[in-house]
Amino acid sequence: MKQLKGNAVVGQSGGPTAAINASLAGVIRGVAAHRDVIPELYGMKNGIEGFLSSDVAPLLPLFDGEEKLRLLEQTPAAALGSCRKKLPDPKKDPGFFEDLVARFREMDIRYFFYIGGNDSMDTVAKLSEYLKTVDYEMRVVGVPKTIDNDLADTDHTPGFGSAAKYVAVTLSEIVRDCAVYRVPAVTVVEIMGRDAGWLTASAALPGAIGGEGVDLIYLPERPFTFEQFTEDLKEAFKRHPNVVVAISEGIRTPDGRYVGEGAQSGAADAFGHKYLAGAGKVLEQYVKETFGCKVRSFELSLPQRCAAHLASDTDLTEAGNLGASAVAAAIGGKSGVMAALERKSNDPYVCDVVFRSVDRIANAIRRVPDEFINERANGITPAGIAYLAPLIRGERTIVYRDGLPAHAKIR
Repeated sequence: MKQLKGNAVVGQSGGPTAAINASLAGVIRGVAAHRDVIPELYGMKNGIEGFLSSDVAPLLPLFDGEEKLRLLEQTPAAALGSCRKKLPDPKKDPGFFEDLVARFREMDIRYFFYIGGNDSMDTVAKLSEYLKTVDYEMRVVGVPKTIDNDLADTDHTPGFGSAAKYVAVTLSEIVRDCAVYRVPAVTVVEIMGRDAGWLTASAALPGAIGGEGVDLIYLPERPFTFEQFTEDLKEAFKRHPNVVVAISEGIRTPDGRYVGEGAQSGAADAFGHKYLAGAGKVLEQYVKETFGCKVRSFELSLPQRCAAHLASDTDLTEAGNLGASAVAAAIGGKSGVMAALERKSNDPYVCDVVFRSVDRIANAIRRVPDEFINERANGITPAGIAYLAPLIRGERTIVYRDGLPAHAKIR
């Protein structure tokens, strides 16, 4: 295939993670190594929305050394800003894409990299589909990220390992804190996960690795019943007075309703996803009424995705590798694909970078498989632990300034 010369653009979309900037750093490294093919890399401020409003920044001058790139890697959230813009169907609204391609022509953009999750891959898929119908050659590659770990066709996603590490560390500390009293009590910890319980499953790691972990884990992959919850709590109280329960925000009753649905606002984002919260409070009230014991609930909320000080080195390294590999693949002729991870073994842990058609990934959901959930659906199996454990390993040396982690900033 002929070499395609021209500029590149990169954006970040969807919910931030502790590793999304490591992916961006990988893309920057990849382009910097191929300046003969890609002279300039522009960063889209707030994703595709920023590009449409001409809000872009040349990235190579900003990150012209490894020290600056390492600082970017330890920075939480999306350094370029994010968005949740749903692109129209190219067949129904070709005018939108005509304007987009006109902007690409104006800036001589030949490479488009988008770092994001399910909905971001929808953008990659639609743009790739439209480009097949016009006389303008471009290569479009998705770079995965999501703490939910629910992208199809990849073993796992950057961002998940660091979020799982935060959940595991936090739950191990909560368990120890709760164990100091003899008074019967229940602590319910609500963890992000609308349709897939990967992040909540990581709450099992303290018990498997350190010996002291949560008592019960409930995922959206299995129906939640209050009858079983009552029985499970009674059994847990037989072991010790302080019970810690980890639940996914998206746990559902057998009829498919979210446990916290009654507490919801009904609001949804551009992709139709309802904003969830409240399942923990529902269980807190139920325990109070049923057992009459001390009970509290809380959400781990945003720290799950922005706790960069607890990032997994494995996660950051893989994120950077995927970003750089996406650039190399695009230069080599690939388009309409997403850089993905294919696991070869758990011990030793080995994962290779591969490329999957984005058409098979966009808007699909990868759930926790049956073999990772125990028979009673209130815990994680050894197979699940073997899958999760390698992803949280390793720590980075954090650069501090005046006692706080230093962060990179793109103005």
